[in-house]
Amino acid sequence: MREGFPYAVPGMVVGLLGGSFDPAHGGHVHITREALRRFGLDRVWWLVSPGNPLKARGPAALPKRMVRARAVMQHPRVIVTDIEARLGLRYTAQTIRALRRHYPGVRFVWLMGADNLAQVHRWEDWRSILDTVPVGVLARPGDRIAARTSRAAKIYRQHKVPAPAAHRLGWMQAPAWAFVNVPMNAASSTAIRAGGGWD
Repeated sequence: MREGFPYAVPGMVVGLLGGSFDPAHGGHVHITREALRRFGLDRVWWLVSPGNPLKARGPAALPKRMVRARAVMQHPRVIVTDIEARLGLRYTAQTIRALRRHYPGVRFVWLMGADNLAQVHRWEDWRSILDTVPVGVLARPGDRIAARTSRAAKIYRQHKVPAPAAHRLGWMQAPAWAFVNVPMNAASSTAIRAGGGWD
């Protein structure tokens, strides 16, 4: 694997948590730890994106967000990476295709908060994401109903994995998705920026 790219070997189950992380905070840490436990993951990679195509305002500079994310997420099984920028990728569907090419035999699980499931149908080539890798959804404050009644949840309702089987998600054939309720953590990057805690 090229320098600066995360390490992984065939057979490893890696959860992918993408986002701007502008800034990273305790809520991100919380759902990452829950994902490791609930979905039977060997590792989680934080994919700190160059930017979010759905947001008009650009994020803070990538090096600054990387430094913050590495300071906030201290766990031996979590890697913070800027691999999307290194590969020149912008969309999640592109990222998943590229990672599967670069890491043959590694089993990837896309991770998202319930808020993202509620609007994933707005993402570029969104159905290829659910058709390519299993998806682990973690409930966050205020988003459970919107997520469960979302367009994606309705279209893929027959592929929903019962919560007790979610720990095997990484070994399931896509499409497969699991929705788990986790203890709430209401930390928000938007609130941190609005409060002046991220200059």
